Amino acid sequence: MRRSFQSRKLARHSRKPEELLLVPMIDIFTVLVTFLLTTAVFSRTVILQLNLPASQTEFRDPPPGLQLEVMVRKSGMVVADRNSGPLAPLPNTAGGYDYEGLTAYLKRVKAKFPEKTDASILLEADTPYDILVQVMDRVRVFETKDEKNTTVQAELFPDISIGDAPQGDDQAGGAPAAAGQTGAAAPVPVRAAAAPAAPAAAPKGAGTR
Repeated sequence: MRRSFQSRKLARHSRKPEELLLVPMIDIFTVLVTFLLTTAVFSRTVILQLNLPASQTEFRDPPPGLQLEVMVRKSGMVVADRNSGPLAPLPNTAGGYDYEGLTAYLKRVKAKFPEKTDASILLEADTPYDILVQVMDRVRVFETKDEKNTTVQAELFPDISIGDAPQGDDQAGGAPAAAGQTGAAAPVPVRAAAAPAAPAAAPKGAGTR
């Protein structure tokens, strides 16, 4: 027997609401969390204490087998050994290049290597010619007093070669470049030219034609 519309309406309203089943969802999340925990990569921050070398501010004694170089840059001069690197950084002073400091250190080198006479001067690009002459004078000789308190010149390194300064960070007071990787052009030997002789006097009675 067919139920009436009214009875079917009452039966529909009398039904209990359907419940949400959470158990399957909990099972899914449990499996998902377990999978994420087993496959996750936990990163750990590791702090390493590095003792970096400080900028070289003190003079080093020249090593055995010294190949003396004097690099001239806009920021100053650096006395170096071609094999082991910088020995004495000489930053510019308020008055310009520290020529007195250069002479003092070269005297120290000469005292340790009295038989050595050769040195190389490596110039940065666009270095004025006057600077080159002054550096050469300081490398060749220095002034001292003799027993009679007379100013005389003593020899340092008269056999001078000239080349290009290497490109790098081995500026005065900066970090040294790696030994053997200077990239400088081969120095050209230069000897100090002797003063030209005075012209011979014309003989008496010689006329001008």
